[in-house]
Amino acid sequence: MYTQEWLSQFPETVRNSVRISVDDRLPGVTAACEPQGYNMNNAGQRLKRARERVNLRYRDVAQASIRIAALRQNGKFAIALSRLSDIENKGNVPTIYRLYSLCAIYRLEMVDVLEWYGVDLAMLPADAAAVPLGSTHMLGFGPDLRGEVQVPLVIEPGLDLSKTTYLSRAIRCWGRLPLSLVSVVDLKEHRYAFIGSEDWSMYPILQPGALVMIDERRCKVVNSGWTNEFDRPIYFLEHRKGCVAGWCTLNGSQLVLQPHPTSQRPPAIYSYPSDIEVIGQVSGVAMILDQGKSRRTRA
Repeated sequence: MYTQEWLSQFPETVRNSVRISVDDRLPGVTAACEPQGYNMNNAGQRLKRARERVNLRYRDVAQASIRIAALRQNGKFAIALSRLSDIENKGNVPTIYRLYSLCAIYRLEMVDVLEWYGVDLAMLPADAAAVPLGSTHMLGFGPDLRGEVQVPLVIEPGLDLSKTTYLSRAIRCWGRLPLSLVSVVDLKEHRYAFIGSEDWSMYPILQPGALVMIDERRCKVVNSGWTNEFDRPIYFLEHRKGCVAGWCTLNGSQLVLQPHPTSQRPPAIYSYPSDIEVIGQVSGVAMILDQGKSRRTRA
């Protein structure tokens, strides 16, 4: 495959990875587990066509991958000749390191190649929402403008949004809109978080499982200026044990975190800003009202 003299110019970790052949398939995973329309052989053939478009032989790709491995100081980026053949012709799934090397060599977008293997990064937020976490946490997903969103295309004429309206009856037609068309919406000043499925600290204003929007520009705690609990600012904060949302009062270097009275939780006092950070103010919320289920969960 490679001469010892040629390989000797690279670090030992790179040389070892070229000699070692590891099966990329996970034990117990069969073709029956694959989603419809997804075929590893098809993905391998697409990588083969990408290689042929740039007029590279197997040996050219292998040598290029070793150079990338040397640059990254990580032999996992190297691709042996036999491994490249298996990826293209036998449907073997490349490791994330080898996939990176192939994308770099073939000048491909890694996001696109992941989709060839049935991994759609645009589905990350939806899949995350399907796996609820007990603790309140930030969302690390940014806005993905590559996909589409389902929106109402035709709405009943004369709809008066100033009145409470059954919107489902007012929508005549739904359709899909590319997210790139809504890129004018400024999402840079906001972050998103989920209230944990076991976090009752701001119930019923923020129910467990609620999705909240956080305005990072409004991170200064104000101690007055509201007339009722719905006007009072709710802050999203992070401390050493995790994240939390609640009302706040700042007394010098002490921050008092006040839960909602119905949560039956006592206020918590933190040294500010050494022990707790104000991420921003909750400026929007989306939640499902299922109070019967909530009561059963709490019992």
